[in-house]
Amino acid sequence: MKVGAFFGVGAGPGPAGLVPVAALEALRRAEVIYLPRARSSECSVARQCLGGLDIPVSKLREIEFEMDPDRAVLRAHYGALARDIAAELLAGCDVAYLTIGDPMTFSTYGYTLAALRECLPAAEIRTFPGVTSFAAAAAALGWPLGEGKERMLVLPCPDDADSLRRDIESHDVVVLMKIGARLPWVIALLNELGIAAHCALAARIGLPGEVLCADLSELDGRPQTGYLSTMLIRRQERERRHT
Repeated sequence: MKVGAFFGVGAGPGPAGLVPVAALEALRRAEVIYLPRARSSECSVARQCLGGLDIPVSKLREIEFEMDPDRAVLRAHYGALARDIAAELLAGCDVAYLTIGDPMTFSTYGYTLAALRECLPAAEIRTFPGVTSFAAAAAALGWPLGEGKERMLVLPCPDDADSLRRDIESHDVVVLMKIGARLPWVIALLNELGIAAHCALAARIGLPGEVLCADLSELDGRPQTGYLSTMLIRRQERERRHT
């Protein structure tokens, strides 16, 4: 019996249609499409990013993903998910795993992929690169991520201001992800450093409740704008390179 193929696909993040043509063909070929959903959400954000792409709803299978700090709980969760996917593949079905952004950048897909490779080593697997949240944010804001020999750091938001201060002082551009409830003190730090006016934030790009702010000195730091948000921090004001 033919074993199905497994596809990793990024959709979005946010605006519908940000899916490579080859990945879209894989989604249409797949008989089952897994979509991760945060426990606190009523529906998967990745599902919203499929708007207008003509993917039958009958293919979609939402799965609640674990963010438990207990590594044993996480291993059990992704092990069980990999076994479910392997069962579909062994039954001859092509399966896709859909996530927002790029599947290999701060994504639950990486855990799923590792577990599946261990569970079914012979599986045919193809991962399609997607659009990262920071690439989408930079495009939406017209904010170049790196110019010339600028040094850029991409990281999840630290838990304390001193760590973030050191990161900013040692890089030209810092891309800050997974900000959440830390947003108020992050903005306070940028104002303290005197750089908030040339730093930007994008949240829920292309989705209801979208926030696009090109000057963080104007942002009041409401906690809700930290969800699904990406911050673009520039240590010094952008150099003017034209006459």
